[in-house]
Amino acid sequence: MPQELSEIVADVCRDVKDRIGSGRVADYIPALANIDPRKFGISIMTCDGETVSAGDADEPFSIQSVSKVFTLTLALERIGPVLWSRIGREPTGSAFNSIVQLEHEAGIPRNPLINAGAIVVTDVLLEGQGPRQTIDEIVSFLRHRADDVSVAVDAEVARSERETGDRNASLAHFMRGFGNIKGEVDDVLSVYFQQCAIAMSCRQLARAGLFLAHAGSDPLSKEQVVSEARARRINAIMMSCGHYDASGDFAFHVGLPGKSGVGGGILAIAPRRAAIAVWSPGLNEVGNSLVGSLALERLSALTGWSVF
Repeated sequence: MPQELSEIVADVCRDVKDRIGSGRVADYIPALANIDPRKFGISIMTCDGETVSAGDADEPFSIQSVSKVFTLTLALERIGPVLWSRIGREPTGSAFNSIVQLEHEAGIPRNPLINAGAIVVTDVLLEGQGPRQTIDEIVSFLRHRADDVSVAVDAEVARSERETGDRNASLAHFMRGFGNIKGEVDDVLSVYFQQCAIAMSCRQLARAGLFLAHAGSDPLSKEQVVSEARARRINAIMMSCGHYDASGDFAFHVGLPGKSGVGGGILAIAPRRAAIAVWSPGLNEVGNSLVGSLALERLSALTGWSVF
């Protein structure tokens, strides 16, 4: 008889217990520097509505770059495939905030899940409206997807992002010099810093990502969020680009589309099965959650959910 999902999650928690607290929190963002590295949460929501959570799964945390999955979804719905004239779809071997490739590639970011690419996506969302309307659109989308109106921007984290965001500002100005940022840089960065500062729990994040596990349709509300083809493509980009210069390693060990954030969160998608969110603030050397990655590797092995 197959092992119950709740038993599998309990096994995962036991297997990573001794590693909880490992890694280094993202101390270059002051508001994240004091997060307790011993926090660990996991939540799984299946396409048939079963939810299994453990640990600190209901504690909100800064989703940071996990937000890029949702802004990419909005931008593709807004302008469609023309987005790919401004952003590539290739993995990068460089750090998430690198400027090196941009110079060689005429201001076209490698993919929408590195900082430069996500800044271009934000610029797309800003077209025709102001920063306040744009961040409201992003937050409203996440509230709707999470089925929870408590999802909101953490003002302290957003302020901390602004105060330490010089490299992101450099990326935006550099791309504007190539004509790939159309709006005012200050407006683009204002929205970008706020979207990264959105706070969600593992339970909320798994619920929000569920449409990507179900061919673009929310299996609980029956709403078609994106087309099946678009959901496939978003998942493909998450698989190849979702963990920066460790995306290949994540695919090798976990075998699921995923997107990490320096707040310690990871959203992973098991197509046709479930959305999974983990949170553990301690990061590995490339900025991905150390214990979160280990937990997902173990979960994938126990469930057989790897796409390979």
